Amino acid sequence: MKTHLLTMTAGAALMASLATAEEVRVYNWSDYIDEGLLTKFEEETGIDLIYDVFDSNELLETKMLAGGSGYDVVVPTGTFLQRQIQAGAFQKLDTSKLSNKDNMWDVIEKRTAQYDPGNEYSINYMWGTTGIGVNTGKVTEVLGADAPITSLDLVFNPENMEKLSSCGVHFLDAPTEMIPAALTYAGLDPDRKDDEALAAAEEVLMAVRPYIQKFHSSEYINALANGDICVAFGWSGDILQARDRAAEADNGVEVAYNAPVEGALMWFDQMAIPVDAPNPEAAHTFLNFIMDAQNMAAASNYVYYANGNAASKEFLVEDVIGDTAIYPDEATLDKLYTVTPFPPREQRSLTRMWTKVKSGT
Repeated sequence: MKTHLLTMTAGAALMASLATAEEVRVYNWSDYIDEGLLTKFEEETGIDLIYDVFDSNELLETKMLAGGSGYDVVVPTGTFLQRQIQAGAFQKLDTSKLSNKDNMWDVIEKRTAQYDPGNEYSINYMWGTTGIGVNTGKVTEVLGADAPITSLDLVFNPENMEKLSSCGVHFLDAPTEMIPAALTYAGLDPDRKDDEALAAAEEVLMAVRPYIQKFHSSEYINALANGDICVAFGWSGDILQARDRAAEADNGVEVAYNAPVEGALMWFDQMAIPVDAPNPEAAHTFLNFIMDAQNMAAASNYVYYANGNAASKEFLVEDVIGDTAIYPDEATLDKLYTVTPFPPREQRSLTRMWTKVKSGT
């Protein structure tokens, strides 16, 4: 798929009294699990769970490639996972310790195999799309009833963005998400990485840069829910969380999510075990716990993301399994695309370009 960076520990009181107990350290995206599962894991296994969170792939990758992260399970997105596998950052999974492996969904595993051939190093946790979240009332007020809320034209047309700037627009601080979207808007292959393509994406982004209030990969959830902004280009589940928070608050804010009709990025967050994990045995125990059908359903029911566990479907609430923004229909699936990692030289060009776009200079 995520709020402010924080650290939380499940069963803190229990850990204080059992300082020498076995423990497993997990590093996951923020706001990305039902916290009741953390306590349940400790109670069922007797293993203390140290659960830390991050809000960008770049932050996780810095830790992974430096080595010695201290974590037993981490959750990179597919493109980052692929590059980190190639760098030797992960160990192969021991499937003999994963009795729930058969619960995984072959449709999703076929797609994640692009990043992890044979799915030897990882399991899918969640998957989703990157698209457009809107405060429907405010956007309609600013752009009219025919506002293109299902189109990239909403966020990449400077005329629309100038008007929307009056009510606030956030973009993800994630170049590997935003560049493909900009390329799609420009009519180019979203997986292109050459200098010409990056220049085209830069042109699209710089044209609307003056109207972007903030680049951030988690703050837009509460900002949308509270009515502080009217548009966010972000992750599907985050925006649906914002929708539900607004509904629970009964604050008059109505949030909607759409995967752009021109095409949307399909992403996969994968759970993997670092090559130098302090406790790989407990890491496998945690992965197997997550792959339990009811546990995986509980996670999806909380975060409003689709997961890669076919057996979990019968336990999903209707608001999740029946929502085509979470589990897309065939027509939408046909327009979803995936991207591959940036090679080192192109990655440097991407980093320079993104720094320029964020600074607006």
